[in-house]
Amino acid sequence: MLKVKNVIANDDYTLFVELSDGRSGIFDVKPYLEKGVFTQLQDLSYFKQVKPFFCGIVWPNEQDLSADTLVHGLKQVKAA
Repeated sequence: MLKVKNVIANDDYTLFVELSDGRSGIFDVKPYLEKGVFTQLQDLSYFKQVKPFFCGIVWPNEQDLSADTLVHGLKQVKAA
């Protein structure tokens, strides 16, 4: 089962995500910011409170994205 090992929130409403299968990349959250419960993520200080949770990521008020969703929109980056 694919899991998120690490997630780092960036100032431009993107996330750097590291997955259990070795892939890593940038996921753009901006398309979600105007939708339902995700509007709270517009507060950058709140957005930066993201953390890995089970097989995805979660914010304190339980907004979440699955690893599958993240993979679908992930722009892979190569390790330095």
